[in-house]
Amino acid sequence: MKRLKRETSSALLAVPAGAALATAALALLRRHKTSIKFERFGAAALETLLNAIDANDPLTGTHVRRVARYALVLADAMGADAHTCHTVERVALFHDIGKIHEALFDVIHDHRKLDSRERREIRTHPARGAKVLEPLASFYPDLPKGVIAHHERWDGSGYPRGLKKKAIPLSARVVAIADTFDAITHSRRYRAGKSFEVGMAAIGEGRGTQFDPELVDLFLAPPVVDRIHAEMRGATAVERAPKLRRRTRHGEDMGAPDVSFRWRDTSPAQGALDRVPRKK
Repeated sequence: MKRLKRETSSALLAVPAGAALATAALALLRRHKTSIKFERFGAAALETLLNAIDANDPLTGTHVRRVARYALVLADAMGADAHTCHTVERVALFHDIGKIHEALFDVIHDHRKLDSRERREIRTHPARGAKVLEPLASFYPDLPKGVIAHHERWDGSGYPRGLKKKAIPLSARVVAIADTFDAITHSRRYRAGKSFEVGMAAIGEGRGTQFDPELVDLFLAPPVVDRIHAEMRGATAVERAPKLRRRTRHGEDMGAPDVSFRWRDTSPAQGALDRVPRKK
């Protein structure tokens, strides 16, 4: 009889315990679904902003896509994890969003060289871009931090805050190299682009002053140089065939859609960029 009472008591206790577990599981499921919706909203906002860049300034749109290509190659060569690669990608795609601000639009679209006052105005674009992206900081806290810092220099002489060395976010250090390389090798409204070799030489010259020396060494390593060259050719092919249907691929490891690989018109130069990067 005592044994029966103990078993009955245990069974009665198990009912509320089981109910509590079921309630907790449902709460976790709801939280997961809410998180996915939250991430989808953030991703949709990023895609809308990228579309706005394309609509307002197609040249900036093609520039940021090329920069993202090169920056991802460098991040992948570093052995960066998936989170870091996605952060680098977003900073690359939105680093120049401040340039479509109405206060800078006419200056940027002028076909002559800028005077000193106009250059000072252009230097405000990292801060303007970070301000535009600040409402998305809840989704992507590293995005405005990387955008505002993409013109900082390793030696501390950059802008807008004069950050030095590793006080500069890693994403901004990576994007700074890719951005400068693309600015040199592609034509601007007031000057023609220079050769691939000249662009690479300029990155080497900035080692330890403008750029993180370790990242420069990696960028100039022969396997990375080959991948950058392949990405450059791929971007050129896309820009010469603007009606090519855009692919909409993104990493399978992600729990919600993101801009990752959805902005590409061609596959990456190396298939590893479609996988979750692993530490080397």
